[in-house]
Amino acid sequence: MAQTKFDKQVEETAESLVLGIGRVLAGRDLDGIRRTDATFLRSGTRVLPKVEGRVPRRSYRAGWQRVAFRLTLGAGVTESGYLLSRDLDATVQSAQDLWENRDQAVAALETGGIGAASVLTIGGVAYGLLTREHRELMREWVLPLHEALHRPLGYAEQTEARRYLHIPKNFSDDDAEIRVDLPTHLGFSREVVADLITQKLALEGVTFSWHPEGRKPYVLVKKTRRPPAKAVFKDPKVRELVAKAPESAPVIGIGAGGRTVSVDLDAESPHILVNASTGGGKSVTLRCITCQMLHHGARAYVLDTKRISHPWARGIPAVTYCADIADIHDALVELGWEGRRRVRVADELGIDAAPDAIGPRLLILLEEVNATMKQLARYWEKTRESGDPKVSPAVDALNEILYMGRQVRMHVLLVAQSATARALGGPEVREQFATRILARYSVNAWRMLAPEIHPAPKSTKHAGRAQVVIGGTARETQVLFFTDAEARAWATTGLATTDKKRPAVPAQPGPVQLQKSPGPSAPPTDFLTDAWSTTLPADTSTNAPAPAPAADGAFPADAWSATPSAPTATPGDDATSTTPATPTPTPADPAPVDDDQAVGLREAHEHHLPDITLAALRYARQNDPTFPGSAGKRGAELLYRVGDLKRWARNRPRAAIGTTDLE
Repeated sequence: MAQTKFDKQVEETAESLVLGIGRVLAGRDLDGIRRTDATFLRSGTRVLPKVEGRVPRRSYRAGWQRVAFRLTLGAGVTESGYLLSRDLDATVQSAQDLWENRDQAVAALETGGIGAASVLTIGGVAYGLLTREHRELMREWVLPLHEALHRPLGYAEQTEARRYLHIPKNFSDDDAEIRVDLPTHLGFSREVVADLITQKLALEGVTFSWHPEGRKPYVLVKKTRRPPAKAVFKDPKVRELVAKAPESAPVIGIGAGGRTVSVDLDAESPHILVNASTGGGKSVTLRCITCQMLHHGARAYVLDTKRISHPWARGIPAVTYCADIADIHDALVELGWEGRRRVRVADELGIDAAPDAIGPRLLILLEEVNATMKQLARYWEKTRESGDPKVSPAVDALNEILYMGRQVRMHVLLVAQSATARALGGPEVREQFATRILARYSVNAWRMLAPEIHPAPKSTKHAGRAQVVIGGTARETQVLFFTDAEARAWATTGLATTDKKRPAVPAQPGPVQLQKSPGPSAPPTDFLTDAWSTTLPADTSTNAPAPAPAADGAFPADAWSATPSAPTATPGDDATSTTPATPTPTPADPAPVDDDQAVGLREAHEHHLPDITLAALRYARQNDPTFPGSAGKRGAELLYRVGDLKRWARNRPRAAIGTTDLE
């Protein structure tokens, strides 16, 4: 029998009713369309793909919540209908009474209406005031971030932003925490998502903690606590931190939360690279590290073509200051020989030997490497002879020192405005600097020196603020600030005055004959040999020569003993006396080399240093701690080696044109 149209309508209605009841009990939308990723037990966070139109808020609720709401609503409606039907007669009688007393009813309704309207108005105003900050947060920050993030994360545009963007009202505070729920497929770029979050929320100095595991992946964004605005050595707390720092781990500065930032030269990184633009505090950073190392008995070589970067270090017995490119070249060559000697000593002593056995710790401060490396190359092109290697032996020596590592206790502190691979001699050379300090850096500089850290923290012009990168982690640091006087005082106290049994620290080189720089195979000169001697008090009258190296380049055992310095008396230069001169050349002596002859200041001015007046030479002898010591006497007149005077003239401080210091 054919089914009638009525029967079909009955079946369709019954089927729709059964489906509707099933959807109601399952907590699904009544139209059967699944719009979000909500399940019966879990609330939804995002709209499913290909869903069109606005998604109501109830679609994000878990199924059991919707079932509970529907059952409660149905029960309330049923109960209201039952009560209404049961009390229908009473309701009709009440309506008749109201009609008969309609004037009183109208008056009551007016009073009640006014009260209800007042309550609604006050409630609406209060609700608007209480939710104003939330609405501003959604309008100004959450929704714009959703518009930028939904495509990279793969969310539908209709997804309600607050379902996966958990941004507190005080998200810009230091202790705020932002949470972003991520899709389970993780098919997005972390770099892009991190960049969008920092840009749309205008965040600075934040860290991203990614949690991709499980069915609820998310990322936490926290604002790092900033370092102090200043960190000065005169602060008693800072001074105490510096005093307690180990000998091999000088304090660089104060980081977030008051944590001390330092680098262990024996465990973490033997060499340090400082990269900053002009005014970024490069010299301040090196001054901070160097004066602490000198305090513990280290020896420093300042190779400064600018001449004015470290005036505090001039004249300190443990510091050799080279400002002329020829002296920088010679110093690097001799330091290369010293590094090879230390390698041999370390090999002979074995792994159980004390670190001090190979010699005191050596710091090599190489200022403005971009300009210095070019000058070294040009200097070698002018001075090299036929058969010499094309590459400067000073550059080769620097590379050798960088590769020798921490065992030889030689550390390079290199300063650059742009530490490119070309400036340093190749990318493999740059990799020897495991510790890198960046200040006022560009985006390109960060990508070049710290590509493993992304996103790059925003550079700041705050005085003394830098990023210290160690082991793939960047720590924002307020570098310790030493004044010139504080740095000099700290460098000349400590181990140098409290421990008399330590190995002698090198003094400022005494009279040394400067010759043409030796090639890679030439034997070492007496440059470092003289450097291992220390000066005795000024009233000592002896003048013993410094020990010379053995034929194989190793220093004899007594090379560590203190060597007396020259007398410091300053009689007139032109005074005459019948006292025998010391030394007095005899006719049988061979003619001395020009730069090795001993002359008085007047003769030095007339024949060797015409650009420096006699008065200036006498003033420097009295006031400049780097002025060379006397080489003998001619009567009462002090004599000086010509080579020492020429070296002093080349390396003497000049008028400052500018400085990168922060004071």
